Amino acid sequence: MPDADDRLAAIDLGSNSFRLEIARCVDGQFQAWRLSEAAMQRGWACLARFAPRLAGLPAARVRAVATQTMREARNRADFITRAEAILGHPIEVISGHEEARLIYLGVAQHLPPGQARHLVLDIGGRSTELILGNEHTTKRTASHAMGAVSWTQQHFADGRIDAARFDAAEDAALALLQSSGCVRWRSAWEQAWGCSGTVGAAADVLLATERTAKRYAITRGGVQWLRAQLIAAGHVERIAIPGMKDSRKPVAAGGIAILCAIMDALDIDALTYSPSALRHGLLFDILQKSGAAQP
Repeated sequence: MPDADDRLAAIDLGSNSFRLEIARCVDGQFQAWRLSEAAMQRGWACLARFAPRLAGLPAARVRAVATQTMREARNRADFITRAEAILGHPIEVISGHEEARLIYLGVAQHLPPGQARHLVLDIGGRSTELILGNEHTTKRTASHAMGAVSWTQQHFADGRIDAARFDAAEDAALALLQSSGCVRWRSAWEQAWGCSGTVGAAADVLLATERTAKRYAITRGGVQWLRAQLIAAGHVERIAIPGMKDSRKPVAAGGIAILCAIMDALDIDALTYSPSALRHGLLFDILQKSGAAQP
């Protein structure tokens, strides 16, 4: 185990999961070690497991952020006060635009060199971020209050999945994209990238079902096929799609509906999944603010 002073820690308190990323930067690359009331109790218990891993790390090398659920929760102060005491570090509830900036910063570290204009999308549990950027620079950001969890709750609450519900979910997502002006981004990008749960799940399924020969490659046709498979299942409990994890099935319909809407609205025929996302952006942000970043 490296010395504490060599390590950085990023904690992402998302809507569907909490993640801790501890890493050491070597030659500009990270070497990583991965890891109602009931919901708060689960969250506190999770942070209690994180806390010992942070022992000895200077405060300037740890950044914990919370996203859409905490932006919305009325009782967030109750959760965060105890959470900070357990974790031993402050927790920052970041804006959707800051979340988008950090997402792009994480993905950008692995983008191919060159001057291409990139579109990055992240479908989380309760929010979806869209970012336009070039190399390591963010040009435009947008954050929408829709995600795999919230859209499933709104449009597939009883577990039933059919074409009419999918259409309604996609129309609702498109309305948000129109209201934010993101539909006007159609000609503003050259390469499209996606990260986090829904996009990663789609990539896994398309590879497992041999609808792509390349890992991380996602096509609009492949996503439409996945949509059809979810509708054919008819109910969340009957989803049996190769490559889809059991933990993803309960929120798959909401997430895929959003992905379909984005690909149609922005005319995305293909995108590439990036395993780097928000928490990796946090790590690079810590380095940049310390003056030590060399991206």
